[in-house]
Parts: sequence; C-alpha cells; structure tokens
Amino acid sequence: MADRINRDIVNPEVEAYAEAHTTPMPTHLATLEAETKERFQAWGMMVGTLEGRYLEMLVFATQPRLVLEIGTFTGYSSLAMAAALPAGGRIITCDINEEHLAVARRHIEASPYADRIEIKVGPAIDTIATLDGPFDLVFIDADKTGYAAYFEAVLPKLAPTGIIAVDNTLWSGRVVATGDRADDSPDTLALRAFNDAVVADERVICVQTTVRDGVTLIRQR
Repeated sequence: MADRINRDIVNPEVEAYAEAHTTPMPTHLATLEAETKERFQAWGMMVGTLEGRYLEMLVFATQPRLVLEIGTFTGYSSLAMAAALPAGGRIITCDINEEHLAVARRHIEASPYADRIEIKVGPAIDTIATLDGPFDLVFIDADKTGYAAYFEAVLPKLAPTGIIAVDNTLWSGRVVATGDRADDSPDTLALRAFNDAVVADERVICVQTTVRDGVTLIRQR
C-alpha cells in the first residue's frame, strides 16, 4: 500500500488509456472506492480498477483454494479477488487498523462474497503463524519494512504451484531514484533490500511487473 502513487512511473495518458480499456469494476466496488476516497487521505493505498482487475485475473487463472492477503485496508482487493474464486475457495485477509477494517467489514458483508472472505485482526506475522496453509496465492500489500519477514513466513506454507504477489515494489520510482530525487527513507530502503534479496534468492523465480506501483510475482523453483 502506498500513501501516494506517483503517476509519473507510467505516462498518465497511457495509464488513463489502460484503465479506459479495462472492464469497469462492479457497483459494489465503485461504491467502496468512492467512500474510501472521501474518508481517507491515504486512499492511494487502495489498488483501484487496473490492479483490482489484474488480481482478479490472477485468481481466475490460478483457481486458488486458499488466498492469504496481508494488508486489507478497506477491502477493495479482497472483494476484487473474491469475484474469481472457484467453488469452495476462500480468502483470509489480515490487518491491524480498526478504522479501515470497519469500512472493509461493512462492504464485504454487503457484497455477494461475504462467505468467501475472513478478516483476521492483529499483526500479520502473528496471524501467519496460526495458519497451516498451503496458500495457493498470497498478496502482500502492507507495511514495507515488514515485507522480508512476511515473505519468509509464507514461503514455507506456499503450495507447490502457489504464487506470491507483492505490491508497491517500484514504490513510485523511489527505489531507483538518484541525485536530487534520491530517497533513503526506511520504506524505500526496505523495498530496495527486498527486491534485491528476492531476485537473488535461489529458492524462487520472480518477475517484477510495472502494473500501477509495481507488482512482483514470485513462485518456488
């Protein structure tokens, strides 16, 4: 989740064109998006149409039985993914912010997918320890300094054909910024270190995509 998405990472006209040529989200997600933008200054943490459809397509392609989401925010990504779950598939999503979760709960309960999504409250690293897996899909979109720990915690519980999707790995271009634009904030340093560690990790194969703020897909070798 990024508090601020720098649209310069992709040409704004190109991004607008891509969104215009992406199937619009259903009414319940449009309603959630509008409320999130109205209530929360950090609404840019929401994945939005392009990434929402991207995640939905990923779920449709992989047909996961169990999805773990680390970072619920107001529930947009959970609901986007839930639409493509196979029969019996479910999502466990975890977060610690009760204000955000109150919105997520209300919109999830009002959606057609309430029976597919389970919210767990508390530090994600503790929640992961209580889950057996195997996870067919993991979406990591929470505190950036925790990414390395989340990755290590979920990898042993990933299904043999499972995928980990990690959001914000390009961090509005800050991971590559130099000179006057150089950023050595804790989040940026953590993401650089995470990206470097994953590409060098012989246990996995990864691809870093330029969808919105950067989504890295990871699978076991």
